[in-house]
Amino acid sequence: MNTFLTSDTHFGDAGVCQFLNEDGTKMRPWDNVGEMDEALVKNWNDLVGPKDKVYHLGDVVMNRRALPIMKRLNGDKVLIQGNHDIFKLRDYAPYFRDVRAYHVLHRMLLSHIPVHPNSVGRFSCNIHGHLHSRKVMTLQGDPDLCYLNVCVEQTNFRPVSLDEVEKTVLDQLALRNA
Repeated sequence: MNTFLTSDTHFGDAGVCQFLNEDGTKMRPWDNVGEMDEALVKNWNDLVGPKDKVYHLGDVVMNRRALPIMKRLNGDKVLIQGNHDIFKLRDYAPYFRDVRAYHVLHRMLLSHIPVHPNSVGRFSCNIHGHLHSRKVMTLQGDPDLCYLNVCVEQTNFRPVSLDEVEKTVLDQLALRNA
């Protein structure tokens, strides 16, 4: 059994196909929501097996009509609610083993929105979503190594394994302490 993390799939959200990066390029390569949804399902199921665990760090769908897509996705899924996960618990219950506001995993804080820097110190880092193609930055304008964004735009539009996340976090810790 493997563990994966992902965020901001936005299944059923036609608007996300129009999001632009700061340089004006398209954030997602698809022209319509059907193509995007199918590609995200394929990418997910190519990696995640039926018995694997997946922490989805929020903004899973944009409308209830898209929730049944979750049945097509492999894995034992836990939802860390995002700002767009606004439906009743009963709407998510058929697709997720649990729904939480946040979760601590191996001293890493899993959340949708990055937590305030004063709150990160108790954890090795904050694994989050919400920012799509952006990263949390320091006051000096560098990526803040206390944070790791697992939005699909950051992970080649597929879940990322916990092993990869932990390696990245260890590398970032080494850089922070250098």
